[in-house]
This record gives sequence, structure tokens and C-alpha cells, in this order.
Amino acid sequence: MTSAPRRRPPARRPRAPADRPTVPPIGTIAVDGLAKPHPAIGLGLWGLGRWKPADEDRTRATIGRAWERGLRWFDTAEVYGGGRSERLLGEALLKFPAGTEEAFVVTKVSWEHLRPSQVRASLVSSLERLARRSVDLYLVHAPDARVPLADTMGALEALREEGKVGAIGVSNFSVEELEEASRHLAKARIVVNQIEYNLFNREDGDAVGDYCRRHGILVEAYSPLARGLLHGRYLDGRRVPAEVERFVHNLFEPNRRAEVLARARRLRDLAREHDVPLASIALHWLAARGAAPLVGMSRPEQVDSNLAAWSARPSDRVLAEAEAIARGDRA
Repeated sequence: MTSAPRRRPPARRPRAPADRPTVPPIGTIAVDGLAKPHPAIGLGLWGLGRWKPADEDRTRATIGRAWERGLRWFDTAEVYGGGRSERLLGEALLKFPAGTEEAFVVTKVSWEHLRPSQVRASLVSSLERLARRSVDLYLVHAPDARVPLADTMGALEALREEGKVGAIGVSNFSVEELEEASRHLAKARIVVNQIEYNLFNREDGDAVGDYCRRHGILVEAYSPLARGLLHGRYLDGRRVPAEVERFVHNLFEPNRRAEVLARARRLRDLAREHDVPLASIALHWLAARGAAPLVGMSRPEQVDSNLAAWSARPSDRVLAEAEAIARGDRA
């Protein structure tokens, strides 16, 4: 008796698109004189791996997972880990076939290095660590009242003319500082202001954001999840680490902590009611204001959870309700 011919196993189906989400641009900025899309969400490399040698593999794995899942915007700075952040990012991107071409790399010159000769030296060192000839966007990390902005911006513009910097931006600048810095640019313009901005830290962000929208400056929002608070962390009795308290002290001051945690729990209830992650509300509240959230992620699984949150957009009504809760307008 002849046995029936064996059937070939069905071809393996490719991953569903949801497994590799595309991250659409949130706007365009002038890079190398051309309009270049700016990714809508990015990976912030502040403190990634906590800068201990034993954690570097986890850091590389996180960057690799971010690349695999479609993230292309990577934000670092010369002060992050004393340059280790830039070095790890550069090493990781070299392993991807299109890492040099596709990555949107942002780094920053320290507030301690804003004199012209220091700006140039800082960028040269950053490029060496990143293993790149140029960066897409170079930011002044924060202003220094002791150094005239005219000196700093002139040095940045010269580096852009040389092709070492695709575009010029700033970080932690007020409206007045933005106006002054812009006055000292002859050919280029400020295309980005990176500021702390989230549902709970928004007073300065709202004012700066309004100015930036009127003047075509994109807002990059760091700490969009309030150091994990808007991801649901610390809402069930978990102690807030001293490091987090130090960096978001205004949220966790004794006279404000209880009220902030109560509002965050109401936001979590709102998210559960509408079957979306709490982080979805926080991220898309920013996106609705034209801001691009820059999320710190220190483990591969955090990349997955944040992209899952990004892919679930709450309705405008939910976002409006969230804003009212965060402001304290709703009981």
C-alpha cells in the first residue's frame, strides 16, 4: 500500500505589521538645508544601563530591540555617563546594516562647554564616540548665563556650515532665551527645543510650546511619563526612589505628593475605563500638542510596553478628560 505523499508544511507567515509598528513623523525640520521628517517618538539614553559595566549588555539589547521595533530617533549627550552613552549607541548602530543612514541621532553639548573652542572640541569628541561623521541634530543642553549666547550660536552655525551638524537646536530654553539665541544665527535657525513636558509638569511647557508652535520650532518632550509615574509606577505603595525624587522634586514634594498620586490614580482609572494603557494617554496628550515624546527605556521589555502604549491612541474626549484630571479640575 502506497503511503500518501507528505504535504509540505505551510510557509511561515511573516510577522504581523503590529509586531513592527511604523513610527510616523510628527513634523519636519531643516536638516542639511532640506526638510527631514522628525520621528514621532524616540528613545532617550539618559542613564541607560546606569553606567555600570555589568549593565552594558542590557543597554545594547535595549537599543537593539528599539531598532528592531522601528524606532529610529536616539537621543544622547556628552554628559550622559561621561560619554559612555554616546559610545554604546555608536557601537550598537554600527551593527545594523542601515544604522548610519536611517538612524536619527541627537546629541548635546554640555552647559559647561559653551565657549566656541569648547563647542567644537565637544562635538569632535562626540562624533568619535558615536562613530559618525555628523549628527542629525546638535543641541545646547542648557544655557549658561556666564557665556554669551552669541558666542555659542555662532560656533554652532559654523559647525553646521562645515557639515558636521545637520541642524541646530536647544534644550531647557525659555522663551526669552529662544528669542535671544535666534537673533545670533545668520543662516541657520533653531529647529528644536527639548524641554521637560508632561501632564503634571506643564506650566513652563505650555508657554514655551505655544511660542515654539508659532515660530516653527518642534518641541521634544523629555520625561513624558514623569519618570514612570504616568506609566502607573508608585501608585500602589511602591516607594519613590531618592534619585527620582531629586529629578522630579516638584512632583513629590511633601505638600504636593499626595494630591499628585491621587490624580495619577484617577488617570489610571480613566485609562482602565477606556481600555488603553495609562502611558497611551500621557504620550498622545503630548502628540496632540505637536510635541514629540522622548521616552527613557532601560530594558527591551520597556521598549515593547511603550510602543504598545503608543499604538493605542485614546480619543480626543479621553485626552480632554485626562487634562482636566491632571489639572485638578475634576473630583
